[in-house]
Amino acid sequence: MDATELFNKLLNHEELTREETKEILIGITRGELNDAEISALLTAIQMRGITVDELLGFRDGILETGVPVPLDCDRYIDVVGTGGDRKNTFNISTTSCFVIAGAGYKVAKHGNYAATSVSGASNVIANHGVKFTDDIDKLNRCLNEVGIVYLHAQLFAKAMKFVGPTRKALPFPTFFNLLGPLVNPSKPQCQLLGVANLNQMRLYNQVYQRLGIDYGIVHSIDGYDEISLTGDFKVQTNDYERVFKPSDLGFDIAKPEELRGGATEEEAKEIFDNVLANKALPAQKNIVLANAAFAIQVLEKGKKNIQECIAIARESIDSGKALATFKKFVEYNK
Repeated sequence: MDATELFNKLLNHEELTREETKEILIGITRGELNDAEISALLTAIQMRGITVDELLGFRDGILETGVPVPLDCDRYIDVVGTGGDRKNTFNISTTSCFVIAGAGYKVAKHGNYAATSVSGASNVIANHGVKFTDDIDKLNRCLNEVGIVYLHAQLFAKAMKFVGPTRKALPFPTFFNLLGPLVNPSKPQCQLLGVANLNQMRLYNQVYQRLGIDYGIVHSIDGYDEISLTGDFKVQTNDYERVFKPSDLGFDIAKPEELRGGATEEEAKEIFDNVLANKALPAQKNIVLANAAFAIQVLEKGKKNIQECIAIARESIDSGKALATFKKFVEYNK
């Protein structure tokens, strides 16, 4: 990798190729760029805006330098948000994953500790006594026997630690924030992604088309990186692009305070538990049903309409299957 040539391209506002950004990422893990050069790289790309090829190249580099997770399953989904909406919602994506698994589908949830909220996916999982693992055999047994596996990002994406200090030092978010949803080490064939704005929706739509997977991208128009039911929300999949109202799904409009994850990790854990136990506020349950339903529709390749998918998700909670799946998952991973 020629660092001088790289920076000359960036200074001339030229776009980098997928192969170039992959080599940059690999070079960073080899110590070929110092902290000042990494800072300059992140700043230059952030000021211009990252391209699809550049993002894919960085993804390729993270996956190549990380720990792969080959799962013995043909079709499973990850449900994740980009984060950064600063809404401090409860663990909607993670809760939805256990509802989906309770409905009989396979899930490989990829997540990390909280960055901008009180409790991230790894926080709420760990607070139930779960021990994270990178043991591939154990992960496969968990997926086959429980229906869901959790992949704690720090065990797999080894490259992230090389850019961590620089990212923290910079006073603005960088394109690395966009990579989290794309670097699930099991490379799922299906994904439901929540994004914080419409520009991200357009970017990820092109990325997913290039990757050739089945996907759904959701964005609430008032700024949530998930289906919040606080107002209209947009959904884009392989098959359609549409703006929905909560009433289109048969749901009432939710109040922002009903989505909040609390002030402590313990409060976030309690909301998570209440939803799975069917003891949550109606709005909290509905929000999880909505997100789980669109994920189920992705898994079904759009062959079921959204009302059918909501009914499947609802049955998972009402029957106790979602809670039973979570309890089995915790027992398996203690």
